[in-house]
Amino acid sequence: MTDSGAPQPQPATSLRLVVAINPSASFGRTAGVGAKVVAALRADGHTVEELIATDFETLKMAARAAVAEHPDALVVVGGDGMVSLGVNLVAETPTPLGIIPSGTGNDAALGLGIPFDLDKAIDALRSALRRPQRVIDLGRVTRLAEGVSDSLYFASALSAGFDALVNERANAMRRPRGASRYTIALLLELLRLRARSYDLIVDGAPRSVKSVLLAVSNNRSIGGGMLITPDALLDDGALDLLIVAPVSRLKFLRLFPRVFKGTHAGLPIVELSRVTSVRLDAPGIVAYADGERVGPLPVEVTIVPGALRVLA
Repeated sequence: MTDSGAPQPQPATSLRLVVAINPSASFGRTAGVGAKVVAALRADGHTVEELIATDFETLKMAARAAVAEHPDALVVVGGDGMVSLGVNLVAETPTPLGIIPSGTGNDAALGLGIPFDLDKAIDALRSALRRPQRVIDLGRVTRLAEGVSDSLYFASALSAGFDALVNERANAMRRPRGASRYTIALLLELLRLRARSYDLIVDGAPRSVKSVLLAVSNNRSIGGGMLITPDALLDDGALDLLIVAPVSRLKFLRLFPRVFKGTHAGLPIVELSRVTSVRLDAPGIVAYADGERVGPLPVEVTIVPGALRVLA
């Protein structure tokens, strides 16, 4: 017998939703996730346009065309690469972004408190569709190298140090396939570890630093939960600048476990500061934002307060 006095869930208004699915998320191990998300949303009475493609560029083009029709929300199914796609389609627009994490790196979802369990993530999305949207900041990076001057957005972090070098090496490798490629790239870059010289302009003030690990973050973590900027907030109108001073390989290896836990803050070799803009330049460094290749330095990074509506 149902207690008629207990509050009952209210059905969501029927919405027009676009669901973009990365079929190769987690190297294809999460096939079927997107279909389950679409089925759940249709069961709630929403009109759902399902987007799936054999390659990322085709999916991006289809998502761009769908968002141009002004749906009530864009939902991405995948990891931080799919979040990056969604962010750059709906940033500074009224269209909110929903996230179902199913990739190898899900830092945006982690920062937003979205569950990694599929059923719980779907329930969280359905609930978010019934309440006011959350508004967060985004970072915006402008590419200044090679005669290029264009911008893109990121939700979590821009990397321009050791982790960016690992990404660049891994992306250039044809073998092996899968996550082990990144492990091998990390080991190879560790063997070549050296401090790099950076010219920075931080909130208008020029400075030069030597660093082995440098990032500009909007979120707490990168790389699947590595808490590089443990006190970062997604909605404080600021970015967190991380600079790790030159260290030996042995000390760097000892530092890494602390970075994953966020306990490196306060160490003498670690500088953390709140900023609103940073220009970065260094020879031979390619920047990555939310795991996606941005291009060679120099770049300029700025905070864009309240740039994204999210279903979280």
